[in-house]
This record gives sequence, C-alpha cells and structure tokens, in this order.
Amino acid sequence: MTLEEFFTLHPKAAIAFSGGVDSAFLLYAAKKYAKETCAYYVKSQFQPQFELEDAEKLSRQLDAKLNILSLDILTVPHVCENPSERCYHCKKAIFTAILSAAAADGYPVLLDGTNASDEIRERPGMRALKELSVLSPLRECALTKTQIRSFSKEANLFTWNKPAYACLATRIPTGEPITVEKLSATETAEDYLFSLGFTDFRVRSQDGHARLQIPENQIALLLKHRNDILSKLKAYYKTVSLDLEVRV
Repeated sequence: MTLEEFFTLHPKAAIAFSGGVDSAFLLYAAKKYAKETCAYYVKSQFQPQFELEDAEKLSRQLDAKLNILSLDILTVPHVCENPSERCYHCKKAIFTAILSAAAADGYPVLLDGTNASDEIRERPGMRALKELSVLSPLRECALTKTQIRSFSKEANLFTWNKPAYACLATRIPTGEPITVEKLSATETAEDYLFSLGFTDFRVRSQDGHARLQIPENQIALLLKHRNDILSKLKAYYKTVSLDLEVRV
C-alpha cells in the first residue's frame, strides 16, 4: 500500500503530532493526499518547549491545522511512580485525550508516526495504541526511518535530519519517582548543551546526579566547555559525570 492509497481509504484523519521526523512527514503526506486532516499536539511536563515550537513551525510550513492540548501527565495513575510500564500508561492517557478531541472535531480515525523501522516488541506504549485502534500508515506502507528522512528532505521539511528525541521522562531511571523539579532540571540542562552546539545527546538523571551521554565526535566540545557546563549543571545536580559508553 502507498500513502496515497492509504488516504484514499481514510480521507478524513487526525494525526498525533509530536514535531518529530515521522509525524512531520505523516502530516505532510496527509496534507497532500487526504481530503481533510488536523494535527493534535499534547503538551505535558514530559515534552520540552522546543518540541512544541517545532510542531508549530512545521504546521505553519504545511499550512496544516494544529490543535494543542494540555495534559497534566503526572496526575495520571502509575506515571509519576515510573514503573517499567510507564510508557504504556502515558501513551494511553495522551492518545485517549487526542481521540476525544479528534472525535469532537469530527475525525473518525487517529494516526500516529510509527514506522517500519520501529521495534514494536521493545515499546510498551505500542500496546496502548493497539488497544485504542490507532493506525500507523508509515508502518503499514513499509516506510523505514531512512526512507522517511530522504522523502522529508525532498519535500523540504526542516525536520528531515532532526535527531531522535525521547521524552524527558526517559532520562530518569525506572523505579525512581518522576517530579516536576527533575523534569525541569533535565530540560534546562539539555537546553544549555544545545546552546553550546551539542546534538543527539542525553542528560541522564539518577538520585540527583547527572550523567552525560554524548557522541564521540563531541567529546572535544565537552572538554572545551567543561567548566561552564559544570557551573551551569551543578545548580541542579549534585555531581556531573561523563558516560564513556558514548552515544552512537
């Protein structure tokens, strides 16, 4: 099946939109092939501000409708306790909120950006999408991440080379409670490293300590700004260390 054929079958569809590579390309395809579509972005404590800004920028670029929903994700049962199934509970709450809003707006089907490269068995949140009957056209059309980036570049989408970015909650180890303060520290720390030129990195948090995961080719940049990074991050963390198992 091609995306054009998919949207012939589903001409009016809502899209769960994160501002990332996959959902951005899906929104582009929906604008091109669907008769009517609307993107829904859920703003919670788990999403950094730049993701919302990217979602707004991309929707403007495509002249697509964007509905921004707010959700206090830390009030959802089992989420702030951060169990191994946290992603399941989080995804179910987020997509339930989108489904409700989309149904009120007259959209009979909800789509997400899962692609053919995603390992479904390794993602607990996928079970929630299945339970809620969310469709994944990129996966159904056998489009891989590499293809999506290539097609996005051809379409002049600024997201084509955007690094993968998991939600802020993933920086806190399973079993350690999630708080607003920990999420805020993570976002502030990562925003600062972004401002210094770092890309595709993580600031992991555990019991008040920060562990930096960066690509090997950015270690020299880290050493260059070592003192500034320590000064900035130690306002939020007890210690700051470098993970020698670099991101690849």
